[in-house]
Amino acid sequence: MLKISNFELMSQFLTLKCNHIKGRIVLPASKSISNRALLINALAGNRNLPLNLSDSDDTDVMLRALQKMPDIIDIGAAGTSMRFLTAYLSVTPGCHVITGTERMRHRPISILVEALRQLGADITYEGEEGFPPLRITGNKNLEGGALTVPGDVSSQYISALLMIAPTLRKGVRLTLTGNIASKPYLEMTLSMMREFGARAEWTAEDTVTVQPGTYSQHGYHIESDWSAASYWYEMVALATEKDTQVELVGLHRKSIQGDSRVSQLFHELGVETQYYTEPDGTEVTRLQKGGSITDRFCCDLTHQPDLAQTFVVTCCMLDIPFHITGLQSLKIKETDRINALRTELRKLGYDIREQDDSILFWNGEHCPVQESPAIDTYEDHRMAMSFAPACLRTDKEIKINNPHVVSKSYPAYWTDLEKAGFKICR
Repeated sequence: MLKISNFELMSQFLTLKCNHIKGRIVLPASKSISNRALLINALAGNRNLPLNLSDSDDTDVMLRALQKMPDIIDIGAAGTSMRFLTAYLSVTPGCHVITGTERMRHRPISILVEALRQLGADITYEGEEGFPPLRITGNKNLEGGALTVPGDVSSQYISALLMIAPTLRKGVRLTLTGNIASKPYLEMTLSMMREFGARAEWTAEDTVTVQPGTYSQHGYHIESDWSAASYWYEMVALATEKDTQVELVGLHRKSIQGDSRVSQLFHELGVETQYYTEPDGTEVTRLQKGGSITDRFCCDLTHQPDLAQTFVVTCCMLDIPFHITGLQSLKIKETDRINALRTELRKLGYDIREQDDSILFWNGEHCPVQESPAIDTYEDHRMAMSFAPACLRTDKEIKINNPHVVSKSYPAYWTDLEKAGFKICR
């Protein structure tokens, strides 16, 4: 049996087994909220950190960069930090180079860079045009003004622009063209900006206007992560015992996180959600099996793309045909998630199909199962966390290569699985 303290040292694989799932899990804080809170907090000049910060790699990278501000900022594989810090450095005096992993140096960032340049930012590419690393010379007196960007790009580009907007002389009038993807993340950004005193609102269906001004300094408590909760929903859905039950601590029923939709969607896959508050104010979300299960799962994840791997793996392991749309951003995530899902599910015997780089579907087609499947994670935390529960529906051992990738958003994932009844070995 592998010691929990050695999880971060592992580079090969885990084998997972579980006979019965039951437990009370304190979920990690939301890294999406944490990273926004850190950036807005820094723009407000507040030295007191937000409470209940995520302990994820992405948030740690963001925190260290903002506190130390080295000449060269290496954000590793943290895409959120790359986008948010690119905007922040543009309005912060000093010259910095921001870079990351090999994969990060091949993730496009030209749309954000060009938008910042239109606002007056001084940014040059240190390597290949359109990709990190970037050299940024900050200016706290950028003009701002009207700006138009595609709405179907990563919401992190748009959120980065919005968060620095109050610091610009003219603020920003941001018009989004085409379909607006991941809109709940934009709503999260705007909600947090307003909580810190910014004047930011939708002034048309496709336009956000942010007035010039300053952020206020005040305390902020970060809620638990609904994206992390999705893997526990998956486990309950895949468990075979009728009395399976998991309690998740710290989620807000009325959440600013778009991924809270997971509770509604998993109802179709046989998971019931109950909410209650303990006498001390602790919010608890109870998951248990119950209700009917759909014959075919269809949904649009345009606004919740990080749930794609969870639902694709769950449906396959339950043998439920599915048709999931709105996945256009998956190819520029930590890995090409569409290709990664298809490749790894073939190892488990599922031949899923893709269409137009934005749709994944499966009508029950199978292929030969590998004798001892080892799931590659592609430096992507969500590949590891979504495939681990597959062991609940197969008599084969499930191996997860490079399991340490979960530290990007949920460092205690493997520890929490053991608490819930999983056996994890080398």
